[in-house]
Amino acid sequence: MAEQLSLNLPVRPALGRDDFFVTSANDLALALVESWPNWTGHKLALVGPAGSGKTHLTHVWAGVSGARIVAATNLTRSDIPELAQGPVAIEDVPDIADDAEAQAALFHLHNLTLAEGHSLLFTGISEPKHWGLTLPDLASRMQGTIAATLTEPDDTLLTVLLAKLFADRQLVPNADTIPYLVKQMDRSFDAARALVEQLDRASLAQKKPITRAFAAKLLKKD
Repeated sequence: MAEQLSLNLPVRPALGRDDFFVTSANDLALALVESWPNWTGHKLALVGPAGSGKTHLTHVWAGVSGARIVAATNLTRSDIPELAQGPVAIEDVPDIADDAEAQAALFHLHNLTLAEGHSLLFTGISEPKHWGLTLPDLASRMQGTIAATLTEPDDTLLTVLLAKLFADRQLVPNADTIPYLVKQMDRSFDAARALVEQLDRASLAQKKPITRAFAAKLLKKD
């Protein structure tokens, strides 16, 4: 069989429930997301390192709840009363720590959505008490939100994560490449994402397939 060369194709992340691989690093967070009708206070904060699956789980929740997803930084350009007519996911809340207008918009969205009987999902890298929000009423409401935590990947999750990241780029590395990478790379979601991107770029530039030997040469060079 001919070796597959990397092609400069668009990256299309797979964000469905069936694409979410469950291990001890994320099983509790997934269970909490899927129990959304029973959330305490009808809200949940989804927290974890960059690339840990927060966006994926947010889309899973949106799929089962019918929620709309909005970046916290876009709230000032959103129709808050209209958004509050259904469940809402607000991503990357810590990004508005220095934006008083966006914090005020989130405060109103929080109150209106719950008053309408709908649920809210928030995401951030750390727990809500560390989000740096400066609007006292909003900060207190965020700190009173139950948090579901995604942790750094174990070997099993890291293996599946690398396979997914390659698949998102329509890449199929040799069978022994991913096990090799798991043993050699820094153990984090960010490292996995950066490594796959680096391998993709190098494969394109050198017009070579992604193999264990190719990966080893690249890692040794770095």
